[in-house]
Amino acid sequence: MVKSRSGSTAPKIVIVGGGVAGLVLATRLGDTLGRRGRARVTLIDRSWVHVWKPMLHTFAAGTWNIYQQQVHYLAHAHAHHFEYVPGQVDSIDRTARHIRLAPLRTGTETLAQGGDLDYDLLVLAFGSRANDFGTPGVAEHCQFIDSQDQAEGFNARLRAQVVRSLAEGGHIDIGIVGGGATGVELAAELSRMVELASSYGGTDIRHRFRVTLLESGLRILGSFPEKVSTSVLSELRKLGVDVRSGVKVVGANPGGYLLDGGETIPASLKVWAAGIRASSSFDQSGLELNHAGQIVVGADLRAKGDQHIFALGDCATFLPEGGERPLPASAQVASQQALHLIRHLPAFLRKGTPVPPFRFQDFGALVALSQYNAFGTLGRFGFFKGGFIKGRFAQLTHAVLYRRHQLTLHGPFRAALLWVAERINALVQPRIRMS
Repeated sequence: MVKSRSGSTAPKIVIVGGGVAGLVLATRLGDTLGRRGRARVTLIDRSWVHVWKPMLHTFAAGTWNIYQQQVHYLAHAHAHHFEYVPGQVDSIDRTARHIRLAPLRTGTETLAQGGDLDYDLLVLAFGSRANDFGTPGVAEHCQFIDSQDQAEGFNARLRAQVVRSLAEGGHIDIGIVGGGATGVELAAELSRMVELASSYGGTDIRHRFRVTLLESGLRILGSFPEKVSTSVLSELRKLGVDVRSGVKVVGANPGGYLLDGGETIPASLKVWAAGIRASSSFDQSGLELNHAGQIVVGADLRAKGDQHIFALGDCATFLPEGGERPLPASAQVASQQALHLIRHLPAFLRKGTPVPPFRFQDFGALVALSQYNAFGTLGRFGFFKGGFIKGRFAQLTHAVLYRRHQLTLHGPFRAALLWVAERINALVQPRIRMS
């Protein structure tokens, strides 16, 4: 049984990170425990809004309405009986069981002063970011799309490049490093953006766009089955994307990328979508971390060596019993871990019932190339038994993932209204972001 150290009967649950896992967890615990006064649930995130991270590449390309897909933490917290605190965790005092928030700033303006928060139970779900591996010039010259702000920043630069090309001529060279799902889907989405922009009339800019995708591995989508990888490669090349695998980027500068061996890849817009690293650093916390800064957790999703801290999603690493490698950093894993804690934390808090071991169910993997195509495999269950899928069925399956996320957050009625609103807006609004 977890008791509040403040003497209150309601323990304090603090959740750090409002991504796929963190927001679902705060929502459901708020509805079940917060509403009845059985726990005080607090969500901390440095942003004011939540967006589904697998959609960030569409916001970067400007092919989805970013404002329509946002969930505002403050309003959502009020509706679901938890507290939202804007901020970023600076340090964790595991002995005193409190966390310190750093001042939250944007540019020269301070949005929140920071401070301390006590916890009885801490859940770390602060996500991940791309890993530049210390490659010279990447931090200074490359764009990242790990958050809404970064996706919007890239889109603003992209639109500026398009305007400059229309006014002055010249090519728009975009170089993407990382042949995983993010890099691959961004390349296809950029092709879709150019196609839509050209359909509005005026100058056809398709011949001015040159997209290069660089991957250090022997093939793109190395974590996917080879059939998916080869199918996606063929589709990208049909779209005009120059895919280069087996190449190592050793530097970035204002003009492009430098490859091992001396070759230069020109790119006025550079995107780094390779590798993965925990998005916050807690090196001084004493928690066990792997080489990517992810928190090592046991089968019950508790951080190794601490009875009061859970970690889930991309910021955590878990090696299942008998597994050859840790679970991947994916929305599928994060969602299942959040639902696991939603089911078992109430009994853990109330009676001290141990959280049972987490067991991941692999429902397959999908990659969607905008409106052009989608490829993937289904999990080994039901009729399909892990079969390869493509085309319209794969696209619909991919779309269902986001609808399920909305359903989990909002319930069936509000999720249905959001879908209807999207359809209506699609009829009256431009299909790409124009300003």
